[in-house]
Amino acid sequence: MTENLTFNLTSDPWIKVLDKQTGTTKTVSLTDLFSNAQNYRRLAGDTRSQDFAILRFLLAIVHTVYSRVGLSGEAYSWLEVDSKTFQVLNTEDAEDGSIDEWLQTWDDLYVNGQFSNAIIQYLEGNSALFDLFGPHPFYQVTTEDYDSFVPEKKKVATGTGTVAVKQINRVVSESANSPAIFAPKAGSFKNRLTLAEITRWLITYQNYTGVTDKTKIDTAEKFSTPSGWAYRLNSVYAPGNSLFETLMLNFVVNPERKNETPIQRPTWEYNNISDYVELRKSLLQPTNLAALYTTWSRLLHIEWQENGQPTIFSAGIPMFSQDNLFLEPMTTWREDKQAKDGSKKPATKGTGSLGIAMWRNFGDYVSDKTAKDSHGPGIVDWLNQLVGKDLIDGDKTIYLNSIALVSDGNATSQSPVAEVFDYMGLNADVLFDDKEELRWPNRINGVIDTTQKVARQYWQFTTRIADVRNLDSRSFSSRETGKFYDRLNEPFKQWLVSLKNNDDREVKIEEWYRELRDVVNQSVDIFERSSTPRDHHGKSLKVNGQKQEKPMNIFIAENILRAQVNSLLFG
Repeated sequence: MTENLTFNLTSDPWIKVLDKQTGTTKTVSLTDLFSNAQNYRRLAGDTRSQDFAILRFLLAIVHTVYSRVGLSGEAYSWLEVDSKTFQVLNTEDAEDGSIDEWLQTWDDLYVNGQFSNAIIQYLEGNSALFDLFGPHPFYQVTTEDYDSFVPEKKKVATGTGTVAVKQINRVVSESANSPAIFAPKAGSFKNRLTLAEITRWLITYQNYTGVTDKTKIDTAEKFSTPSGWAYRLNSVYAPGNSLFETLMLNFVVNPERKNETPIQRPTWEYNNISDYVELRKSLLQPTNLAALYTTWSRLLHIEWQENGQPTIFSAGIPMFSQDNLFLEPMTTWREDKQAKDGSKKPATKGTGSLGIAMWRNFGDYVSDKTAKDSHGPGIVDWLNQLVGKDLIDGDKTIYLNSIALVSDGNATSQSPVAEVFDYMGLNADVLFDDKEELRWPNRINGVIDTTQKVARQYWQFTTRIADVRNLDSRSFSSRETGKFYDRLNEPFKQWLVSLKNNDDREVKIEEWYRELRDVVNQSVDIFERSSTPRDHHGKSLKVNGQKQEKPMNIFIAENILRAQVNSLLFG
């Protein structure tokens, strides 16, 4: 029934954006988006994680096009490309190209303030690869291809191995076994989506797949069903003043600072899906960002019903290793404690760290250049290169956004339970300051360390209050210290963005410490206003690990806290 159907991502509207002029959302096609990206504020889809998945999909297109042709659409000197599709014809010689022409194209685009017609030419020349239906359905495989990879008992005709629309829709994320009670849709409506919605969630699901579905392709060696690649990241990217600027700031030309130009190959350019599956079976890590940004976690096949709704067949495919894949620019990194060679993996955010603001892990985003084996996000290194080459102004405020879809931590499901979004901003010259011991990033890390020492003293204060009230001190202190950090978040972000490279460091640091002391005093005042006779009378408690108990009440606890805070901040 799909023979005459078409829904083409290049010409049919499906991407939700925020219009700069009207401040309202609108739905646009790929061609419209790239023609007018400078007029849109940002992506404005159903969730932040969906926007992040689609941002990476759009970046894959940008990388593919402008790694092959310049602003005018003329191929680089070392490449031979098809004049209509811009697909590379001389893949064996293409690695010999210099990165300089590619960087020049980045500069030309940024100065131009909008994408050139070359990207529209690419979309039009490859429009058949972006149709949700047809012989090469977008982000899917045909019945014949699907059946050729899965076990006999999982073939399409058996009707097994499906995932519901409501599971792919990450606003609902309901499996057959666990109803989503507080979902925004009820009953059968959970499984109904428009073609535009299906397209957005199709891309998102490949990035943020859990492991509740158990069907896998046939392989010689067993493998665990993987989660989506973006699901494994503590994601970070640089937003701009427009969607065009966001795409350009995250258009990382040489993520590993190598002087070669790897062929960019997104998944839709594989005419034979068997080639892609064989590559994935080899477990080789991607060598280019277009491939990484369009990595599939599943082979998906859609059977369309008479009511226009899909039945989605899903089969897991092997995922390459995370270890030291520094090609990935949009994540923080952590040391793999189980590895003996000091390997690093992309950091992830768990349910236990939902309340930890981005600035509290500042060093994960802005790595210490003097630290051994330090490795920060590639996007930050890329922005540093742009400032160093004077491609963007050092006075520009650089914002970093962090987005994480957090799983339940269950190894057999990894169902999403929360979405966390945060941001912080700094002047570019501050972010990339290199003044040895006066270097701003090092001083900021020191300030954060002191701030967290103050928070620990506040924790002790709330523990004493809990003990006076005969409450569970761990639960009470966790909750109250969380509120304390909430009061710090916006003031600290404002202090960060106010910093300039010509500031007197000590004056600016003392400015924050005074603000921090004010927040401590405000927090103490809240306790005073809600205090009870029991708080005033108090009881005998051990203080600071002393063996003997001493009288304790809210006033004594306050005095101890204020003295400790003044000592930490002002000596």
